Amino acid sequence: MNRTIITATLCCAMLAGCGSLSSLNPFSGRTGSSEPATVQATRVGGAETVAVNKYIWAASLDVLSFLPVQSVDPFTGVIVTGFGTPPGGGTAYRATVHVRSAALTARSLSLALNTRSGPASQATVRAVEDAILSRARQLRVADQ
Repeated sequence: MNRTIITATLCCAMLAGCGSLSSLNPFSGRTGSSEPATVQATRVGGAETVAVNKYIWAASLDVLSFLPVQSVDPFTGVIVTGFGTPPGGGTAYRATVHVRSAALTARSLSLALNTRSGPASQATVRAVEDAILSRARQLRVADQ
């Protein structure tokens, strides 16, 4: 796949912060099992190349869609959200997601979840991580 096209797509996704969540997913709209599970992005004018798992990235945006996205960086795999309340919930949460590698494993996902009064409970963090990984597996199966 042409790296210039990938770089342009990722830059447009970062600039489209006011659009829908699908505009923040540089991997959306790609289907078929011939697509790799990762996309390598290279910063313009630099030698930095990072592979991000597209299923974990998309699942993170999907599961946390109730939170307002403040910034995304597909080059480093980081998604930062503002405070938002889940449907039917009473507690506001803020999340920072880091997709650390190209593998579709639990080690590839790092999640920090905070409430307005401090860090969320480990049980809540674990439940959200499990939801993201389950959704990522569903997306992978649907893509085959």
